[in-house]
Amino acid sequence: MTDLPARRLLLVHAHPDDESINNGATMAKYAAEGAGVTLVTCTLGEEGEVIPAPLAHLAADRDDTLGPYRAGELAAAMKELGVTDHRFLGGPGRFRDSGMTGTEQNHREGAFWHARVDDAAASLVEVIRSVRPQVLVTYDPDGGYGHPDHIQAHRVATRGAELAADPDHRPDLGAPHTISKIYWNRVPRTVVEEGFARLRAAGPDFPGTAAVSDVPGVTDDASVTTEIDGTAYAGAKVAAMRAHATQIAVYDPFFALSNHLGQPIFTTEFYELVRGESGAADGGRETDLFAGIAGTTGVAAAPGSAGAAS
Repeated sequence: MTDLPARRLLLVHAHPDDESINNGATMAKYAAEGAGVTLVTCTLGEEGEVIPAPLAHLAADRDDTLGPYRAGELAAAMKELGVTDHRFLGGPGRFRDSGMTGTEQNHREGAFWHARVDDAAASLVEVIRSVRPQVLVTYDPDGGYGHPDHIQAHRVATRGAELAADPDHRPDLGAPHTISKIYWNRVPRTVVEEGFARLRAAGPDFPGTAAVSDVPGVTDDASVTTEIDGTAYAGAKVAAMRAHATQIAVYDPFFALSNHLGQPIFTTEFYELVRGESGAADGGRETDLFAGIAGTTGVAAAPGSAGAAS
Protein backbone atom coordinates (compact mmCIF):
# COMPACT_ATOMS: atom_id res chain seq x y z
CA MET A 1 0.00 0.00 0.00
CA THR A 2 3.07 2.28 0.00
CA ASP A 3 2.18 3.70 -3.42
CA LEU A 4 -1.03 5.29 -2.12
CA PRO A 5 -1.11 9.07 -1.50
CA ALA A 6 -0.68 10.14 2.14
CA ARG A 7 -4.20 11.63 2.21
CA ARG A 8 -7.12 9.76 0.69
CA LEU A 9 -10.68 11.05 0.40
CA LEU A 10 -13.73 9.03 -0.73
CA LEU A 11 -17.03 10.65 -1.69
CA VAL A 12 -20.25 8.68 -2.28
CA HIS A 13 -22.96 10.40 -4.31
CA ALA A 14 -26.28 9.38 -5.83
CA HIS A 15 -26.19 10.90 -9.33
CA PRO A 16 -23.79 12.71 -11.65
CA ASP A 17 -23.85 16.47 -10.73
CA ASP A 18 -24.41 15.94 -6.99
CA GLU A 19 -20.66 15.91 -6.41
CA SER A 20 -20.00 19.20 -8.21
CA ILE A 21 -22.83 21.06 -6.46
CA ASN A 22 -22.01 19.76 -2.99
CA ASN A 23 -18.26 19.22 -2.99
CA GLY A 24 -16.74 20.63 -6.19
CA ALA A 25 -14.43 23.12 -4.46
CA THR A 26 -13.38 20.58 -1.82
CA MET A 27 -12.58 17.96 -4.44
CA ALA A 28 -10.58 20.41 -6.55
CA LYS A 29 -8.64 21.64 -3.53
CA TYR A 30 -7.57 18.21 -2.32
CA ALA A 31 -6.83 16.93 -5.81
CA ALA A 32 -4.60 19.96 -6.46
CA GLU A 33 -2.79 19.33 -3.17
CA GLY A 34 -1.94 15.79 -4.23
CA ALA A 35 -4.47 13.91 -2.12
CA GLY A 36 -6.13 10.82 -3.51
CA VAL A 37 -9.73 11.77 -4.34
CA THR A 38 -12.10 8.95 -5.26
CA LEU A 39 -15.70 9.56 -6.31
CA VAL A 40 -18.24 6.74 -6.31
CA THR A 41 -21.52 7.61 -8.05
CA CYS A 42 -24.35 5.17 -7.38
CA THR A 43 -26.48 5.65 -10.52
CA LEU A 44 -26.23 7.19 -13.98
CA GLY A 45 -29.10 9.59 -13.23
CA GLU A 46 -31.30 8.12 -15.95
CA GLU A 47 -34.53 9.64 -14.59
CA GLY A 48 -33.29 13.24 -14.46
CA GLU A 49 -35.14 16.05 -16.22
CA VAL A 50 -33.29 17.63 -19.15
CA ILE A 51 -32.85 21.40 -19.28
CA PRO A 52 -31.60 22.13 -22.85
CA ALA A 53 -34.42 21.69 -25.35
CA PRO A 54 -32.14 20.20 -28.07
CA LEU A 55 -31.29 17.37 -25.65
CA ALA A 56 -34.85 16.65 -24.49
CA HIS A 57 -34.90 13.44 -26.54
CA LEU A 58 -32.42 11.87 -24.07
CA ALA A 59 -35.04 11.69 -21.31
CA ALA A 60 -36.30 8.42 -19.85
CA ASP A 61 -39.76 8.83 -21.42
CA ARG A 62 -38.25 9.29 -24.89
CA ASP A 63 -34.95 7.73 -26.04
CA ASP A 64 -33.93 6.76 -22.48
CA THR A 65 -30.28 7.54 -23.25
CA LEU A 66 -29.74 10.18 -20.57
CA GLY A 67 -27.70 7.88 -18.34
CA PRO A 68 -24.76 7.33 -20.72
CA TYR A 69 -24.87 11.01 -21.67
CA ARG A 70 -24.62 12.03 -18.02
CA ALA A 71 -21.69 9.67 -17.57
CA GLY A 72 -19.92 11.75 -20.20
CA GLU A 73 -20.85 14.94 -18.38
CA LEU A 74 -19.43 13.49 -15.17
CA ALA A 75 -16.14 12.63 -16.87
CA ALA A 76 -15.90 16.22 -18.16
CA ALA A 77 -16.68 17.61 -14.70
CA MET A 78 -14.00 15.46 -13.09
CA LYS A 79 -11.46 16.76 -15.59
CA GLU A 80 -12.32 20.30 -14.48
CA LEU A 81 -11.82 19.32 -10.83
CA GLY A 82 -8.59 17.42 -11.47
CA VAL A 83 -10.08 14.17 -10.17
CA THR A 84 -8.88 11.08 -12.01
CA ASP A 85 -10.52 8.32 -9.95
CA HIS A 86 -14.27 8.32 -10.49
CA ARG A 87 -16.35 5.14 -10.56
CA PHE A 88 -19.94 3.97 -10.74
CA LEU A 89 -21.05 1.68 -7.92
CA GLY A 90 -20.85 -1.87 -9.25
CA GLY A 91 -20.03 -0.52 -12.72
CA PRO A 92 -21.95 1.86 -15.03
CA GLY A 93 -25.68 1.09 -15.04
CA ARG A 94 -25.55 -1.55 -12.30
CA PHE A 95 -28.09 0.46 -10.30
CA ARG A 96 -30.67 2.65 -12.04
CA ASP A 97 -31.86 6.06 -10.90
CA SER A 98 -34.97 5.54 -8.75
CA GLY A 99 -36.82 8.73 -9.63
CA MET A 100 -38.42 11.06 -7.11
CA THR A 101 -40.15 9.91 -3.93
CA GLY A 102 -43.43 8.07 -4.47
CA THR A 103 -43.01 7.37 -8.18
CA GLU A 104 -43.30 3.93 -9.73
CA GLN A 105 -39.61 4.10 -10.66
CA ASN A 106 -38.77 3.57 -6.97
CA HIS A 107 -39.76 -0.09 -7.23
CA ARG A 108 -38.53 -1.03 -10.68
CA GLU A 109 -36.23 -4.01 -10.90
CA GLY A 110 -32.67 -2.67 -10.86
CA ALA A 111 -33.57 0.66 -9.23
CA PHE A 112 -31.05 1.73 -6.61
CA TRP A 113 -33.78 2.28 -4.01
CA HIS A 114 -34.98 -1.28 -4.62
CA ALA A 115 -31.53 -2.83 -4.02
CA ARG A 116 -30.60 -4.69 -0.85
CA VAL A 117 -28.23 -2.43 1.07
CA ASP A 118 -25.70 -5.18 1.80
CA ASP A 119 -25.61 -6.22 -1.85
CA ALA A 120 -24.91 -2.67 -2.99
CA ALA A 121 -22.47 -2.10 -0.14
CA ALA A 122 -20.34 -5.06 -1.26
CA SER A 123 -19.27 -3.08 -4.32
CA LEU A 124 -18.28 -0.18 -2.09
CA VAL A 125 -16.35 -2.45 0.28
CA GLU A 126 -14.13 -3.44 -2.63
CA VAL A 127 -13.42 0.23 -3.40
CA ILE A 128 -12.74 1.12 0.24
CA ARG A 129 -10.31 -1.76 0.69
CA SER A 130 -8.55 -0.83 -2.53
CA VAL A 131 -8.06 2.94 -2.05
CA ARG A 132 -8.09 2.81 1.80
CA PRO A 133 -9.46 6.32 2.46
CA GLN A 134 -9.05 8.02 5.81
CA VAL A 135 -12.06 10.24 5.12
CA LEU A 136 -15.54 9.48 3.73
CA VAL A 137 -18.06 12.14 2.69
CA THR A 138 -21.72 11.31 2.01
CA TYR A 139 -25.24 12.49 2.87
CA ASP A 140 -27.15 12.53 6.14
CA PRO A 141 -29.84 9.85 6.78
CA ASP A 142 -32.43 11.96 4.92
CA GLY A 143 -30.15 12.18 1.91
CA GLY A 144 -29.94 15.94 2.31
CA TYR A 145 -33.45 16.52 0.98
CA GLY A 146 -35.28 13.21 0.91
CA HIS A 147 -34.55 11.84 -2.57
CA PRO A 148 -34.68 8.01 -2.45
CA ASP A 149 -31.30 7.59 -4.15
CA HIS A 150 -29.66 10.04 -1.75
CA ILE A 151 -31.10 8.19 1.25
CA GLN A 152 -29.92 4.89 -0.21
CA ALA A 153 -26.45 6.36 -0.91
CA HIS A 154 -26.21 7.28 2.77
CA ARG A 155 -27.21 3.77 3.79
CA VAL A 156 -24.81 2.10 1.38
CA ALA A 157 -21.91 4.38 2.31
CA THR A 158 -22.48 3.81 6.03
CA ARG A 159 -22.87 0.07 5.68
CA GLY A 160 -19.94 -0.15 3.28
CA ALA A 161 -17.68 1.56 5.81
CA GLU A 162 -18.80 -0.86 8.53
CA LEU A 163 -18.30 -3.97 6.41
CA ALA A 164 -14.95 -2.82 5.02
CA ALA A 165 -13.57 -2.69 8.57
CA ASP A 166 -14.79 -6.18 9.47
CA PRO A 167 -11.97 -8.73 9.02
CA ASP A 168 -14.50 -11.54 8.78
CA HIS A 169 -16.46 -9.95 5.93
CA ARG A 170 -15.59 -11.03 2.39
CA PRO A 171 -11.80 -11.40 2.65
CA ASP A 172 -11.88 -11.91 -1.12
CA LEU A 173 -12.60 -8.17 -1.45
CA GLY A 174 -9.28 -7.19 0.13
CA ALA A 175 -7.72 -6.58 3.50
CA PRO A 176 -9.97 -4.86 6.07
CA HIS A 177 -9.75 -1.09 6.37
CA THR A 178 -11.25 1.30 8.93
CA ILE A 179 -12.13 4.82 7.78
CA SER A 180 -10.96 7.33 10.39
CA LYS A 181 -13.53 10.08 9.80
CA ILE A 182 -17.00 10.16 8.23
CA TYR A 183 -18.69 13.43 7.28
CA TRP A 184 -22.14 14.41 6.09
CA ASN A 185 -22.64 17.22 3.57
CA ARG A 186 -24.07 20.26 5.33
CA VAL A 187 -24.77 23.97 4.75
CA PRO A 188 -25.34 26.31 7.72
CA ARG A 189 -28.75 27.95 7.62
CA THR A 190 -27.30 31.45 8.03
CA VAL A 191 -24.98 30.91 5.04
CA VAL A 192 -27.90 29.77 2.88
CA GLU A 193 -30.04 32.72 3.92
CA GLU A 194 -27.20 35.15 3.17
CA GLY A 195 -26.69 33.50 -0.22
CA PHE A 196 -30.33 33.91 -1.16
CA ALA A 197 -30.23 37.54 0.02
CA ARG A 198 -27.34 38.17 -2.40
CA LEU A 199 -29.28 36.47 -5.18
CA ARG A 200 -32.34 38.63 -4.61
CA ALA A 201 -30.22 41.79 -4.41
CA ALA A 202 -28.43 40.94 -7.67
CA GLY A 203 -31.76 40.46 -9.43
CA PRO A 204 -30.62 37.85 -11.97
CA ASP A 205 -33.10 36.78 -14.63
CA PHE A 206 -34.69 33.75 -12.99
CA PRO A 207 -38.46 33.07 -12.94
CA GLY A 208 -38.04 32.89 -9.17
CA THR A 209 -35.72 31.76 -6.42
CA ALA A 210 -35.60 28.40 -4.71
CA ALA A 211 -36.48 28.10 -1.05
CA VAL A 212 -33.92 27.61 1.70
CA SER A 213 -35.41 24.16 2.23
CA ASP A 214 -34.57 23.25 -1.39
CA VAL A 215 -30.84 23.35 -0.62
CA PRO A 216 -29.63 19.86 0.36
CA GLY A 217 -28.11 19.49 3.80
CA VAL A 218 -29.28 22.77 5.34
CA THR A 219 -28.84 22.61 9.11
CA ASP A 220 -28.50 24.81 12.16
CA ASP A 221 -25.09 26.46 12.32
CA ALA A 222 -24.19 24.63 15.53
CA SER A 223 -24.32 21.25 13.75
CA VAL A 224 -21.57 22.22 11.32
CA THR A 225 -18.16 21.01 12.49
CA THR A 226 -16.02 21.67 9.43
CA GLU A 227 -15.69 24.28 6.68
CA ILE A 228 -13.44 24.06 3.67
CA ASP A 229 -12.53 27.37 2.08
CA GLY A 230 -12.66 26.62 -1.63
CA THR A 231 -12.54 30.23 -2.82
CA ALA A 232 -9.33 29.58 -4.78
CA TYR A 233 -11.11 26.72 -6.58
CA ALA A 234 -14.32 28.58 -7.43
CA GLY A 235 -13.49 28.52 -11.13
CA ALA A 236 -13.02 24.77 -11.10
CA LYS A 237 -16.31 24.22 -9.29
CA VAL A 238 -18.26 26.46 -11.66
CA ALA A 239 -16.69 24.78 -14.68
CA ALA A 240 -17.58 21.35 -13.30
CA MET A 241 -21.17 22.43 -12.72
CA ARG A 242 -21.35 23.76 -16.29
CA ALA A 243 -20.17 20.37 -17.54
CA HIS A 244 -23.45 18.91 -16.18
CA ALA A 245 -25.41 20.93 -18.75
CA THR A 246 -28.41 18.60 -18.92
CA GLN A 247 -29.08 19.23 -15.23
CA ILE A 248 -27.62 22.62 -14.29
CA ALA A 249 -27.90 26.09 -15.80
CA VAL A 250 -25.04 28.19 -14.41
CA TYR A 251 -25.23 31.97 -14.04
CA ASP A 252 -22.12 32.40 -11.87
CA PRO A 253 -22.36 32.97 -8.90
CA PHE A 254 -25.85 31.46 -9.12
CA PHE A 255 -27.38 28.42 -10.78
CA ALA A 256 -30.71 26.74 -11.44
CA LEU A 257 -31.87 23.18 -11.82
CA SER A 258 -34.72 22.03 -14.07
CA ASN A 259 -37.23 24.04 -12.00
CA HIS A 260 -35.45 27.22 -13.23
CA LEU A 261 -35.38 28.62 -9.68
CA GLY A 262 -32.19 30.42 -8.74
CA GLN A 263 -29.82 29.20 -6.04
CA PRO A 264 -26.45 30.52 -4.84
CA ILE A 265 -23.23 28.65 -5.62
CA PHE A 266 -21.26 28.05 -2.43
CA THR A 267 -17.48 27.90 -2.74
CA THR A 268 -16.90 27.46 0.97
CA GLU A 269 -18.27 23.98 1.62
CA PHE A 270 -19.47 22.66 4.95
CA TYR A 271 -19.60 19.31 6.72
CA GLU A 272 -20.69 17.61 9.91
CA LEU A 273 -18.25 15.12 11.42
CA VAL A 274 -20.31 12.12 12.55
CA ARG A 275 -17.61 9.52 13.13
CA GLY A 276 -14.03 10.04 14.29
CA GLU A 277 -12.18 12.63 16.36
CA SER A 278 -12.33 16.32 15.51
CA GLY A 279 -9.04 18.01 14.76
CA ALA A 280 -10.39 21.47 15.59
CA ALA A 281 -8.72 23.56 18.25
CA ASP A 282 -10.71 24.90 21.22
CA GLY A 283 -14.01 23.53 19.98
CA GLY A 284 -13.99 25.59 16.77
CA ARG A 285 -14.63 24.34 13.27
CA GLU A 286 -12.11 22.23 11.43
CA THR A 287 -10.67 23.72 8.24
CA ASP A 288 -9.25 20.43 6.95
CA LEU A 289 -11.12 17.13 6.53
CA PHE A 290 -7.90 15.33 7.50
CA ALA A 291 -7.33 17.37 10.67
CA GLY A 292 -6.19 15.19 13.54
CA ILE A 293 -5.27 12.18 11.40
CA ALA A 294 -1.62 11.35 11.96
CA GLY A 295 0.66 11.82 8.98
CA THR A 296 -1.86 13.67 6.80
CA THR A 297 -1.63 17.35 7.76
CA GLY A 298 0.66 20.14 6.67
CA VAL A 299 0.54 19.33 2.95
CA ALA A 300 0.90 22.51 0.92
CA ALA A 301 -1.02 23.21 -2.27
CA ALA A 302 0.90 22.84 -5.48
CA PRO A 303 1.88 26.11 -7.21
CA GLY A 304 -0.77 27.36 -9.59
CA SER A 305 -3.44 25.06 -8.14
CA ALA A 306 -6.27 27.56 -8.00
CA GLY A 307 -8.42 25.50 -10.35
CA ALA A 308 -9.67 25.76 -13.88
CA ALA A 309 -11.13 28.98 -15.17
CA SER A 310 -14.84 29.03 -15.68
